[in-house]
Amino acid sequence: MSKSKSSASKPSSSQSALGRRGFLKGTAAGAAALVAGEAAIAPVVKAQTPARAVTPLPGATQIAAETNAPPMRVDVYTTDRPGSDFMLDVIKTLDFEYCCANPGSSFRGLHESMVNYGKNKMPELITCCHEESSVAMAHGYAKIEGKPLMVMAHGTVGLQHASMAIYNAYADRVPVYVVLGNIGAAEWRRTDVEWAHSVQDAAAMVRDYVKWDDNPVTLQHFAESSVRAYKMSMTPPYEPVVIIADAVLQEEPMSDFDRRTARIPKLNLSQPPASDGNSVNEIARMLVNAENPLIIAGRVARTPEGIRLLVELAETVQAGVSDRHYRMNFPTMHPLNVGGPIGGGTVTTVANADVILSLEVGDLWMATHSQTPINRMGMESKPLTKAGAKIITIYSGDLFGKSNYQDFGRYNEVDLSIAADAEATLPSLIEACKKLITPQRQRAMQERGAKLAESAKRLRDRDIEAAAYGWDASPISTARVSMELWNQIKTEDWSLVSETFPFFSAWPLRLWDMNKSYHYIGGHGAYGVGYQAPAAVGAALANRKHGRLTVNIQTDGDLNYAPGVLWTAAHHKIPILNIMHNKRAYHQELMYLTDMAARANRGIDTALIGTGINDPNIDYATLAKAYGVYSIGPIINPIDLAPAIKKAIAAVKKGEPALVDVVTQPR
Repeated sequence: MSKSKSSASKPSSSQSALGRRGFLKGTAAGAAALVAGEAAIAPVVKAQTPARAVTPLPGATQIAAETNAPPMRVDVYTTDRPGSDFMLDVIKTLDFEYCCANPGSSFRGLHESMVNYGKNKMPELITCCHEESSVAMAHGYAKIEGKPLMVMAHGTVGLQHASMAIYNAYADRVPVYVVLGNIGAAEWRRTDVEWAHSVQDAAAMVRDYVKWDDNPVTLQHFAESSVRAYKMSMTPPYEPVVIIADAVLQEEPMSDFDRRTARIPKLNLSQPPASDGNSVNEIARMLVNAENPLIIAGRVARTPEGIRLLVELAETVQAGVSDRHYRMNFPTMHPLNVGGPIGGGTVTTVANADVILSLEVGDLWMATHSQTPINRMGMESKPLTKAGAKIITIYSGDLFGKSNYQDFGRYNEVDLSIAADAEATLPSLIEACKKLITPQRQRAMQERGAKLAESAKRLRDRDIEAAAYGWDASPISTARVSMELWNQIKTEDWSLVSETFPFFSAWPLRLWDMNKSYHYIGGHGAYGVGYQAPAAVGAALANRKHGRLTVNIQTDGDLNYAPGVLWTAAHHKIPILNIMHNKRAYHQELMYLTDMAARANRGIDTALIGTGINDPNIDYATLAKAYGVYSIGPIINPIDLAPAIKKAIAAVKKGEPALVDVVTQPR
């Protein structure tokens, strides 16, 4: 009896589970009964009591219809004409060869239209591993090709990644065309990711350093603003622009109204603004009558024609030219080239000049003043110009400016300021000078030119002598790297697409014969590290169809910001010769740290802390190989350098990127 009672009070596991399932089943059935029809809830009444009228409860289907959202649309899932197709039609009229992008969902509609509807031609999509690399590639491309390359960026995070590169292009006066994906309407944001990557005012974070931006809300609006943006970007001063491509406009079908009315406006680029005739005549008078005129060149040569015009002006009045090296403005071996900031001739020529003509120089104060070095206490400055010297500026930057990002330098007092494009003004200025030159002035100019040529030769001889110091040193000197490279490319149609001042002591500018616009493209603009490697690949992309040998002297710290651009070069078969400037440190900051330590009398033995790129040393040849790039190195013995360069050039001529890892002196 007790055993039977015990068994009843403690059911087996199988009985217990069955009972639990039965309980859950019964509970579910009871819940279902609450929403069943009238038959399922017949009232319990006494037989002798008359039946009472019962109001039927609504069925389950009716309740769901009243309390839930309407069912999802399933009638329309495909379309033969999404808005992104029309957007691409607009983009194609702007003649973009390429579009650089790291893929993102906010422009997935435009991406799909580009590769399928547009057949991945004009523009061809270039896959990038980082948005900063996308914009930097566009930066380098524009400095070779003279027109923008398109970039697509994804929402908030994509633009944040791209922002440094956009600022570099802004400070360097380079046209870059950014199309930014965004989901503007809140009800269209499907996930928490889309909420985090969408924004009310998408271009706000870069508005202080772009020339123009717009957020089109219709397809016609997109068409007009896209054309306007290109026009503004290509009107001096050149600058980046941003157009928002709303995801809903991209992905939803074109309406019947859009199909009937949307049209693409014709692009008409503005003529660059030139100076007025009276001002040109006054400048000519001052130059022709000057005893020691000096021309300072900043970003004069917007096109290859700019170099020819500057040479003609300098030779017409026999004026020395000091190139700030932001572009290839003036031939490096021309007898009237008096040297740039590192060449040593600028200070003397500025001090001797009685008339200074500044052409597209944004930092004129720095070119005409000296100031306390970084390793000295306090801050003092004084002009380099002599008393009574006249200063003339022709500067398109005066036509456009922003206040927050102050890349324009200190205010410099001048005698005649012309808000115009220098290259556009040069033809009339040359003609005005020729009309004023008398035989007497001609003889004086020729004598001055001969003296300048002698001075230029002394400067070149001094540079050659300086380059010989440490020729057999290891790590390898930057001068030897420059000359070993020059010896193998000087008979080629070559293009140097990396900055060499100050990071490489400007040796190529001092030792190589540069005379074409693509021989040197200048530097960052805002000196943002991470620019050089992708900008070089972008320039190489522009050089590819011209068959040029593209050369990049690549700093190590810069490559580590976004080394994925090596894969982009390999994947898209962009031929480029990369020579690593592997100095194993962020050397600019290392020098600053030693200066600060010396000022405080603390010694310099800790200078590599926080600045060194060592322990372990990075093997850039192995890194490049992992990305699919032909590589050699690291090269430590200078005897091995020339053969390595020769092999790498052979690989580049086959149409592939190559990298030679050279362990170098810092400067």
